This record gives sequence, C-alpha cells and structure tokens, in this order.
Amino acid sequence: MTPDRSLVVRRPDELIAIVPYLLGYHPSDSLAVVGLAGKRVEFAVCHNLPPPDWTVEEARASAASVAAAIARQGAKDLVVIGYGRPAPVMAALAQCGEALNQKNLSVLDAIGVYEGRWRSLVCADDQCCPPEGRPCLPADSVIAAEATFRGQVALPSREELIAQVAAVDGAERAEMGRATERARHRFTDLMADDLSAARLGQLVKQNGQAALRAAEKTYRNGGTLSPDETAWLSVLLVERSVQDYALNRTDPHEWRIRLWIDVLRRVDPAYVAPPACLLGITAWQAGRGALARVAVDRALAEEPQHRLAGLLHQVLAHGLPPHLMRSSRALRRSRRAR
Repeated sequence: MTPDRSLVVRRPDELIAIVPYLLGYHPSDSLAVVGLAGKRVEFAVCHNLPPPDWTVEEARASAASVAAAIARQGAKDLVVIGYGRPAPVMAALAQCGEALNQKNLSVLDAIGVYEGRWRSLVCADDQCCPPEGRPCLPADSVIAAEATFRGQVALPSREELIAQVAAVDGAERAEMGRATERARHRFTDLMADDLSAARLGQLVKQNGQAALRAAEKTYRNGGTLSPDETAWLSVLLVERSVQDYALNRTDPHEWRIRLWIDVLRRVDPAYVAPPACLLGITAWQAGRGALARVAVDRALAEEPQHRLAGLLHQVLAHGLPPHLMRSSRALRRSRRAR
C-alpha cells in the first residue's frame, strides 16, 4: 500500500475486517498473507487453498513459492489468514507458516476464518480464543467504513473483480465498434500526413500525448470519455512513443484507475493490451495487487506475447513491491533492454 492509503489495526478482528479491502474482494477457500509494519498494514496477498487432490509435497512446494514471494516484500511481521473449511485451512496455515519460518520471516499469528467466526491457531488460551472461535466484525464496522471512505472497495468475490475489467457488450459494444472504425480511418490519414511531411511519427506522438492529457483532465474532473474519444486514444496507444508517454505519467490516483478501467472495458480486442498494462501498473502502484493481476491477465489473454504485459506478470508473480521500482520508467527501461 502507498502511505496515504495505510490503515491502522489494533485487534485481529479488525485485521480480518480490512483484508477484503486490501485485496479488492472477499476471499473464500483462500490463504491471505498480510504484511505489517508495527500497527500499519503494508500489503496483503491471496492464494487459493491447495486442491483436495494435491499431494503433501505439492502443497508444500506451493507454500514455499508463496513464502519466496512474500520474502521479497520486506515486511517485518506477517499474519496468515485462512478462509474456508477448518481442516484444509488448518493444513494450509501450517504449511505456509513453516515455509515462512524457513525464510526467517516473523509470523505473528495464524488465523482461521469460517462461518462468520475466527480463531487464532497460535493462541493457546481458551478464554481468549475459544475452540468455537470468536465472531467476526459486522460488514458495517468502523474500520470497514474507514476503508470505504479512503476509496477502497471489497467486491463479493474474485470473479466480480474479473468482471470489473471485462469487455462491455450489447449496444455499447456495437457503438464502440463503429467508433473504432472511425478512429482507424483517422489514424490512417494521420500516418499519411506524417509520411508526406517526413516527420517520422511526430504527428502521431503529438496527437497521442494530446489525447492522453485530455483524457486525464476529463477523469480528474469526474467525467467520462465519449466512444470516439476512447477509440481514438486506444488506437494511438498502439504506438510505442505514446505508450511510453502514458507510462511515465502513471500514479496511484483513483481517478486514473477509473480512466484505465473504462478504456480497457470499451476498446476492441486488438487494442486491449496497452490500457490493460496501464491499469495494471496504476493499480500496482496504488497497492491494489488483485486488480493489477486481473488487468495483466486480460492483456495476456488477448496478446500472449505482449512484452510489457509479460514483464508485469513476472513482477506481480514475484511479489515485488512498487517502491522497488520508483516509477514506471524503470519498467520502460526493462522493456527496452529486452
């Protein structure tokens, strides 16, 4: 998380209540690892519980992979929280805790959450943590309200998070198709002007920068792009110089996340990868790793060989925190080196 989005938790039930807002959705049949710096929540990552048909060796190997990614985050203290039926949750908590300990990471607590109750597997005091567990905080708790006030959301499931970046359909899809055709013709004319004037792409670059600045101004003021504006921006983003300009301007503001979600959902499939990557980087910078992952997955689904999407996939898979890459310019340099 970025500093302005950090939340302070004082009790295990508050930590449990805040995890869905850190992830962007309510986890189920999952294992979440939360990084803390004192009372400040730094990050949260979530992985599915091992499937029932996995061997113990496969489950341990998965836990070791998770621990390796967590180690790169640099958090001082960790809490592991399992969601699901008690037996598989307890097994996964034990395996993950062992893997984290082998990385010399400090695990403050391991908590099982099921049927609206939670129980620490570290605490041996039945008065503090009775066998039947303790009630989780209600959905309208103070700390959940604080997260909402800060602009964080918790969708009911990861599937709904995926739907948040899915393509529009129906009449809106048809209108975007027509707008994209108009944008393509406009782009062809622009390229012809570039070539005839021997400007070597300067007109495309200038138009791309102007379209991006206009889009940023619109969303910063709470507006939305028209179909023609969206299509024009998406066609221009295919050009590397325009992509690089957009990369250099990314930051963790919520209005920018809304911009790239809207563009990603509305563009034609051929133009998905650039806005998906820009959404992925912006969400990553904002501490919304789950949203970043589904955005990058969308990019790779449409264009499996897209270099920036592939690089982002590796960054997220290895659990690299945003502060290790001070700006998206580092991503651009890495992409050019390949």
